[in-house]
Amino acid sequence: MQAIAAQPTDQKEFRFTMKEFRYLSAIVYDQAGIVLKDQKKNMVYSRLVRRLRELDLKSFQEYCQLLESDRGYEETGFLINAITTNLTKFFRENHHFEHLAQVALKDVVGQSAKTGRNRLRIWSAGCSSGEEPYSIAMTLLANFTRLSAWDAKILATDLDTSMVARGKEGRYRPEDLENVPASYRKRYFSPSPCGQEMIASDSLQKLITFKQLNLLKYWPLKGPFDVIFCRNVMIYFDEQTKSKLIHRFAQMLKPGGWLYIGHSESILDADAQFKRIGRTTYCRRGT
Repeated sequence: MQAIAAQPTDQKEFRFTMKEFRYLSAIVYDQAGIVLKDQKKNMVYSRLVRRLRELDLKSFQEYCQLLESDRGYEETGFLINAITTNLTKFFRENHHFEHLAQVALKDVVGQSAKTGRNRLRIWSAGCSSGEEPYSIAMTLLANFTRLSAWDAKILATDLDTSMVARGKEGRYRPEDLENVPASYRKRYFSPSPCGQEMIASDSLQKLITFKQLNLLKYWPLKGPFDVIFCRNVMIYFDEQTKSKLIHRFAQMLKPGGWLYIGHSESILDADAQFKRIGRTTYCRRGT
């Protein structure tokens, strides 16, 4: 019997050339500001291979042709969703929530005593599947005296429409809540009827509005905000894009408002607009 030659272990289901990778990378950068260097080619392949199967396409060349067709605008949304990384958890980088409770909220209360306005606005920019804004909401409910007497709202936005939909549902696996203090789990979550998920309470959900938003496009937002969380988002941007984004955040924050960024991020060129207070914690300059 004639031996059958073994298939190369690195053979892929779909042909994916560097030209096609760079075409897709250019779309991702234009639409989302995310820089995909050449070493990300295999990552892009792994993120999109399922989509090619769903569309019954035979190659990445056909996928690129689809993006150029009349259906391209709709498909670009699926492309961006597939590429976007959505790694998150409750109370991630907890020192930000401690600062929110111990410093930022007290600042807001102090300003309210001077102005007579009980208004609080917090923006979670890059909220992923909702763990961050729900962590913010729990921090407010647990630490803000007489919150019910305030006009308090949390805006949660993300580029990925599927993540925004998950956040709106407020449903999480029990293991997703491992970083949530036991008292918070008992107070703010309840088991689903089937017992396989935990559902965020109405008191949390009514504080949060989830919206799809591209940070690089027009912002239909009503500011100003007291606090902005934008964590582990700017690591995907080049310096020019990051600088523009920081400037826009400064415009949306009240003087003295707070900006929290990710542990591996920095805003070195923003000294004129922000003062660094602590670890990845910045205060907008001005009076």
